[in-house]
Amino acid sequence: MRILKKILIGLAILLGLGAAIAGVGVATALDWDRTHTEATASLPFYEAGMPDGIYQLEANGLVFRTRTFGMQNDGPAIVMLHGHPESSIMWQSLADRAAAEGYRVIAFDQRGYSPGARPEGVDAYMADNQVADVMAMADAAGFEDFHLVGHDWGAIIAWSTAMLHPDRISSLNILSLPHPHTLTATLVDDTPAYIRLFSLPWVPETMLLFNDLSGYRDLYTEQSEVETAEYVGIFSEPGASTATLNWYRAIRESLQVLSEREPGICMPTVFIYGDEEFWVTPDYLAQQRELVRAPYEEIELKGGHWIMQMHPEAISEAVLGNFGAPASDADAAAPGCTAAPN
Repeated sequence: MRILKKILIGLAILLGLGAAIAGVGVATALDWDRTHTEATASLPFYEAGMPDGIYQLEANGLVFRTRTFGMQNDGPAIVMLHGHPESSIMWQSLADRAAAEGYRVIAFDQRGYSPGARPEGVDAYMADNQVADVMAMADAAGFEDFHLVGHDWGAIIAWSTAMLHPDRISSLNILSLPHPHTLTATLVDDTPAYIRLFSLPWVPETMLLFNDLSGYRDLYTEQSEVETAEYVGIFSEPGASTATLNWYRAIRESLQVLSEREPGICMPTVFIYGDEEFWVTPDYLAQQRELVRAPYEEIELKGGHWIMQMHPEAISEAVLGNFGAPASDADAAAPGCTAAPN
């Protein structure tokens, strides 16, 4: 018994030392001066007529760091939603192209990513709250109806917004993640290992932030130096990693709530994915085709998850083409559907 007690004490000491080392490694990696927050706080608040740029925009009781493109145009409006662990900068090439063709575009750093939009608690990151952010941002930008673009987590929120507000969405343009109803069984009943890991308290933060954010940096295999620098600036601040990981911690409950909603998609939809994408399977695609009750196109590209960086021109062509796809009266009359005008 004495030997066992000594072994247990020794293990406890080793675990304690390991935790202390990890804690120091994370603490030294963080930007305690909050450089990104200070830079964001110095940005002007967007008002109609301002030139393209990066602004603060208040919506849904929060303040979002927002990029604007072509807001002096008189063409249709577009909202772009980024994924994890990125920001609105991922849409730069597509947004520039859309603005050049007469569209008005906003791409914002979403809840948890914007320094002024980091509420505490996992419940704050439920999908319904994210959808409310999208609608409030569109209202703040003066968009009555709009085309919606989303990648990764932004795709989940884009699908959800189209389900809940079909009368406001002119077209749906999705990269990488299929309709959330196709994912419910996997994410709720048979959750993948990395989702379970990211749902744990403090462990994923430690892994991602340790050693000068090496966990994040290793993920950016296709991103430019400019993109990576922005992402590192965001995640290096205390609290940012926890806030964005709370999307994962809320996913099971979010999907259960969404599963009770009408799943039909009523507007022209393009779904673009890489042939190595983990989340796209023939079964998911078959289910998704049944859920989209409007003109629908699937585009498979070479590559994995970061297809926006790998295929900017092909994706721009596909998305801009879908913006002009007509929604028929039959689509709008489908169960649960009230399609927005193009």
